[in-house]
Amino acid sequence: MFQNTQWIAKLPTSVQPNFLKFCYFIIAFLMFSCGNAPSEKSVEKNEVTKDNTTTQDTEANMNTTKTILCFGDSITAGYGLDDTNNAFPGLLQQKIDSIGANFSVVNSGLSGETTAGGKSRVDWILKQDISIFILELGANDGLRGVALSETRANLQAVIDVVKQKNEDTTIILAGMELPPNMGQDYTKEFRQIYADLAKDNSLAFIPFILKDVGGIAELNQNDGIHPTNKGHQIVANTVWEVLRPLVLKNSL
Repeated sequence: MFQNTQWIAKLPTSVQPNFLKFCYFIIAFLMFSCGNAPSEKSVEKNEVTKDNTTTQDTEANMNTTKTILCFGDSITAGYGLDDTNNAFPGLLQQKIDSIGANFSVVNSGLSGETTAGGKSRVDWILKQDISIFILELGANDGLRGVALSETRANLQAVIDVVKQKNEDTTIILAGMELPPNMGQDYTKEFRQIYADLAKDNSLAFIPFILKDVGGIAELNQNDGIHPTNKGHQIVANTVWEVLRPLVLKNSL
């Protein structure tokens, strides 16, 4: 350092100030450049932060998936089909996926289920968050000649439990009709139960879930009650007419 000072002192007086300014400029430039150059650790940290943000966004999208629960009996369960994914709940999932809606359809059908059975198990089913609840029960009550007052009360109890769990859950009530051999008065009053419950509780309503399927031999299995694959396609279309507007509304 002392030798450099002596060397500078030997320069002509007119040159010394300009030379010193130049040296200061070089030093300042080097200090600035070193201070702002991104280190490898900084780059790695930025990449990790970016990856974490992407992961969080992906998880958030997964967490926003809404649930549609199909709560019913053997019709919902897809009784007699080789693949239960061909039952109407599985077909509804295909329709939902085709329009890109973020909904997952859960099939909670149980063959042989009555309204009393549904009433007893609905609490356990509602442990998950549900956006849309499709209630399809009552056919087995009617075929067994259960008192209409009991069927009505059990369906109302299920509706009440769903509303109490989450008042924002949309309920779709799927109506059912009985064959004429059950008696004209009984079948008429049975059909009216669903219309009354839908009106009294302000529910979305499917008057007859087996519309264009019930009683048509080629669309039902050998028992004449449970739909074939083709029958379930028609059932899915009937449900979709009511469900689609609700899916689009809840997707906003």
